[in-house]
Amino acid sequence: MIRIMLIAGAAVSALAGSASLAGTDRYRDTETQMSVVQNLDVDRYMGTWYEIARFPNRFEQGCEGVTADYARTGDGEISVINTCRKGAPDGPIERAEGEAEVVAPGRLKVSFVPWLPFARGDYWVLHIDPAYSVAVVGEPSGKTGWILARSPQISSAKRAEAEAELERNGYDPTQLRDVAHR
Repeated sequence: MIRIMLIAGAAVSALAGSASLAGTDRYRDTETQMSVVQNLDVDRYMGTWYEIARFPNRFEQGCEGVTADYARTGDGEISVINTCRKGAPDGPIERAEGEAEVVAPGRLKVSFVPWLPFARGDYWVLHIDPAYSVAVVGEPSGKTGWILARSPQISSAKRAEAEAELERNGYDPTQLRDVAHR
């Protein structure tokens, strides 16, 4: 079964942001301008990323142990393989294969249905640490967002840094859901 898994200005107080988002499927104040990593080294971004936390979304419902694998293809595109373990970190594996393309610095378009050109989602890299070991990804509508890392766990300092970056981009980090890994 193909499942879409997208994995990608004005300051607003967390309280005001939470109140304005209550009862919606959006996790960010869309009036806050988003900033992306302008000097993203796409080749260093390739490889495996573990999903540390995400904003709840329908296409990852029941997923634990989530990883995303990015690789350059021969035609200059980027292949994306998202892996979900259903129900638990050692649950049955579901995979979704897609492709991505860089459309601007720090901005990619991702599709898990390549034959539908309009079924491409925004994937914006909002932050990456200098070692390319922790990344923060979001998209303008605020319906999705993730904290990713090269390992299944990160330090509390790295987590706080990632959450602060989400907040700078209008997200309400209190709505994040941690992802279990084995």
